[in-house]
Formats: sequence, structure tokens, C-alpha cells
Amino acid sequence: MGDIGDPYAELDDLRTYLSMQEDDRFNSALTQALESVSEEIEQFCNRQFNKTTTATAREFPILNSRHVIVDDFFTTTSLVIESTGETGTYDTTWAAADYELHPLNGVVSGQTGWPYNKIKMRAGGSKAFRRGGRMRVTAQWGWNAVPAPVKQSCLIMAGATFQLKDSPFGVAGSDQWGTIRVKDNLMAQNKLSRYVVDRILVG
Repeated sequence: MGDIGDPYAELDDLRTYLSMQEDDRFNSALTQALESVSEEIEQFCNRQFNKTTTATAREFPILNSRHVIVDDFFTTTSLVIESTGETGTYDTTWAAADYELHPLNGVVSGQTGWPYNKIKMRAGGSKAFRRGGRMRVTAQWGWNAVPAPVKQSCLIMAGATFQLKDSPFGVAGSDQWGTIRVKDNLMAQNKLSRYVVDRILVG
């Protein structure tokens, strides 16, 4: 499993996908293809799929009184949730009894392994969301494991990107930097569509 910012497939995986023998002459081009395509996947899905095992704090706006949408985090280990009060400072720390994490049990449409990305106020809890305020979440961000469709999409697009070198005029579906775009690769688009979020989450 890679760290935040790492490609979604390994160099050896791409060689195997392309049925290539190991040849160091192509390492740079293959690596660049994996890196550029992984960034393209992140831009298409508005999220990233690696993880960090060190908890760090991110801030999120409280847009309604029911829940707060946050970046993906994969474990409750080291999780701390705080919110601002009337003074605008983080003076309220939430206990586990005050909130629920969604998706429940990390399951979406019967598929396990999804990270948490929504914090809901628990009925009967002692805390409430202050609309217009902010929430600070300290967590281990990302996905516990890169989903298989994401890795496969990375290989499909990286393989096509690498093969652009053999085409003097490029191919349809590539951008000005020679990276295959998700929206023009139907197979990758279909595999990634379930992972797209509506907005880019910032923290």
C-alpha cells in the first residue's frame, strides 16, 4: 500500500500488464506514466486512494446541522473530532457517543473496505453542529487499500500512456502532456465511476 501521493500500481505490475521483460531503459517512462495517470484518476474522482499512517489535523466547514462531509479516513485509531464555538476557536471536543461515522461499517452498496467521509450527529448525543462554524478532524487519511478497479484503471491508462511513445502524433484521448484521460477511456471510466465524489474536499 502506497503513501499519499504514490502511484496506484507498481512498476512490476505495469511490466506484467504490458508483457514486458525487465529492462531498466524503460523504467523512467513507465514510472512517469504511472505517476501522471494516478494524478488523472485523482482529478477525475476528486479523491485519492492511498493512505497515511500518521494522524494529522484538517479543517472542514459545517454547512448544515445534520452532518459534516470530510476527506476519506480509514480508521478510528488516533481520531479526534473538534468543533468551533461562538468564539470561533476549537473549544469543543466530541466523544464517540456524540457522533456516527458513515458509511456505516465501511460498506457501500454491499462492498466493504470504504473509508469514512461523513460525520453525523448522534441522536441523544450531548453535542450539536454549529452551522457556519468549522470542524477540525485529526485522523489517518485515505483508504486502507487501493480498490482493485482503481489499480486496474491505473494499469490500463498507464499502459496506453507508455505506448504513446510509439505514435508520432499521439492518440485520441490524450492530453497535451501525453497522459490518457479517464473521460476518454471508457473501460477506466466505468471502473472508476462508483468512486467519484461530487466535490473536491479541502482541509
